[in-house]
Amino acid sequence: MICKQEGITEITRDEIHRIQLEKLNIVLKREKEREGFYRDLPERLESLIDLRSLPFTTETDLARDGGRMLLCSQGEVQKVISEQTSGTTGAGKRVFYTEGDCEHTIELFMAGLGEFIYPGSITMVAMPFSGPFGLGELIAEAIRRLGAKPLSTGTGRTYGELNRILEEEQPDTYVGMPTALLSMLRMCGKGSIKRALVSGDACPKTVMKAIEEILQTRLWPHYGSREMGLGGAICCTVHEGMHMRENHCITEIIDENGNVLPDGKWGELVITTIGMEAQPLIRYRTGDWTRIIPGRCLCGSEIKRLDFVKRMDPLGSIREMDELLFEIPELVDYCVKIVDGKKEITALFTSDNGEERIRSVLEEKDIRSWNCKKAKWEDGALYPGKRVTRQ
Repeated sequence: MICKQEGITEITRDEIHRIQLEKLNIVLKREKEREGFYRDLPERLESLIDLRSLPFTTETDLARDGGRMLLCSQGEVQKVISEQTSGTTGAGKRVFYTEGDCEHTIELFMAGLGEFIYPGSITMVAMPFSGPFGLGELIAEAIRRLGAKPLSTGTGRTYGELNRILEEEQPDTYVGMPTALLSMLRMCGKGSIKRALVSGDACPKTVMKAIEEILQTRLWPHYGSREMGLGGAICCTVHEGMHMRENHCITEIIDENGNVLPDGKWGELVITTIGMEAQPLIRYRTGDWTRIIPGRCLCGSEIKRLDFVKRMDPLGSIREMDELLFEIPELVDYCVKIVDGKKEITALFTSDNGEERIRSVLEEKDIRSWNCKKAKWEDGALYPGKRVTRQ
């Protein structure tokens, strides 16, 4: 994909660095010419090391000044994604995309999905469909270009609806969020599903292991965010990390003091989106915790790889609960509420002893501030990935 987009025949670290510095300087020059948000930065850098001297961009900056970060005309904008974020008041983040940004993302999705989706296959796309150039639409278009058939499943389907899709459409591939996939597999069975790409949320290792045991094959994790154009890093056949879209994004890992860490060290992911036409970001702090896996991948690629990614936010405690509770094979899904100052878990199980199992796990980990109760439900009336929400 990178060779095709950049018109090169071979990928080396020197070639990647050349492409990144050239694109970074183009962005800096555009900022000066259009008096953009980054207009006070240097117009040109002599090396990628110099990038470290530039200030960080934060979620607050993006929420407050996202419009000033736009480097194209409003007429060129094909998609705007807005999101309210914790820690900000007033307007949420707004991320803009041109048609070219969306096309490059489709090409990345084709590169990742093309590893395991073949002409004639049928793929459930359990991602949000929000109109033209939305995430679900871009994934579906990538699948069509590969000669396969996308099923626009979306999110918010009941288990009954999902079961009907599995029985009637016989999809062989799934694209969606990890916990929603595990919930569907435990409630409905795997049916015809043979392969799955998981994205859209951090994937706890216990969830990944449980899915792989059911499908009897390796998962294909993908990492992306709104800020990097929805697509960022994809898994290869080696399944050891996710290769970054390095002609689109310069990747740094920093410690709590903002110092850049060497490959192999864990820290916060910082991105500079040199491939975005509408709204490039310079040294944007993602709030995601990961590391760059050192060395060349066994697949032979020189492209850098991200390891497991998780959020650095208060939801981390819930993700830790995902890691803990989804080890219980009978657990389909759960929700957490604060009742009288205590956290209360309402859980959905495929067996009658689920409440005892969950109490046992909490006691084993010495977690005593949680009450447990059994979910009441009617067949097919619950949404996977929605934390046991009634239809």
